[in-house]
Amino acid sequence: MNEAPDYAKPSAFSRGLRLDIKGVTILLISGTASVDDQGRSIHVGDFRAQTWRTYQNITKLLEAEGATWKDIVRTSCYLRDIERDYEAFNEIRTQFFQEQGLTPLPASTGIQAILCRPDLLIEIEAMAIFESDRNAGKNR
Repeated sequence: MNEAPDYAKPSAFSRGLRLDIKGVTILLISGTASVDDQGRSIHVGDFRAQTWRTYQNITKLLEAEGATWKDIVRTSCYLRDIERDYEAFNEIRTQFFQEQGLTPLPASTGIQAILCRPDLLIEIEAMAIFESDRNAGKNR
């Protein structure tokens, strides 16, 4: 995915940050939503489609650094309307995590929030941790 400053409407943040500390890599993935490679909102009005696209976008960010969902230790999940959408969110998250074969599951927090764009219904940030030597030479 393009970095946010390269979007058609630039934004001053990094899609993620990689830290390599004493043999351990930590990936801090910024809040990620249902956007295309140019940063445009997609699946407007469709919570389920936005959730799936958000997971796809995070997967691409992980892959770019040689990581997978099995390296995720924590997620923070921001829903515009948690009362309306949490049941659908939890259903999709459960299915997605099962498909990824995650055990144990990552720590997670669900939060109702006003998101940066009115057409976004969900945003997820994540943290991954893994041994640095697994991906030697793959630094940003």
